[in-house]
Amino acid sequence: MTEQQPVTPPSNQPVFNVERLYIKDLSFENPNAPEVYSRRNDPTVEFNLGTGVAQKGEDHYEVTLQINARVKDGEDVLFLVDVTYAGLFRIRNLPQEHLSPTLGIECPHIIFPYARRIISDLVMEGGFKPMVLDPINFAALYQQAKAREAKK
Repeated sequence: MTEQQPVTPPSNQPVFNVERLYIKDLSFENPNAPEVYSRRNDPTVEFNLGTGVAQKGEDHYEVTLQINARVKDGEDVLFLVDVTYAGLFRIRNLPQEHLSPTLGIECPHIIFPYARRIISDLVMEGGFKPMVLDPINFAALYQQAKAREAKK
């Protein structure tokens, strides 16, 4: 029986690796505790989401996902949560026309579940019911951003 040698992919083969996932910035504010825990009204949620991309080397990109949520009962703030979660991705030999959608759609899609879990845990640790964020359609957000850029 002959020993098989590992197959090395061609040097021009596309490469996509998640090198690291990490918290870049994190804040939770519970300014009106403990009084807020006795409230039973339907709170309102102000939610903002943003993404960012920074090239960190020849084939490394940092993609960030910024999520801000402000939950209010009338005019009173129940809590605020701000999370910037990032991923460091190694992307090489990807055709240029695929690079932007990969960074704007696929990478945030990978990062989002981690940020969602952190937000849910933070809100619970703040004494509230977990805040479960709905899935995000990053493809639609990417297309909207491209359409806004085209209008400029």
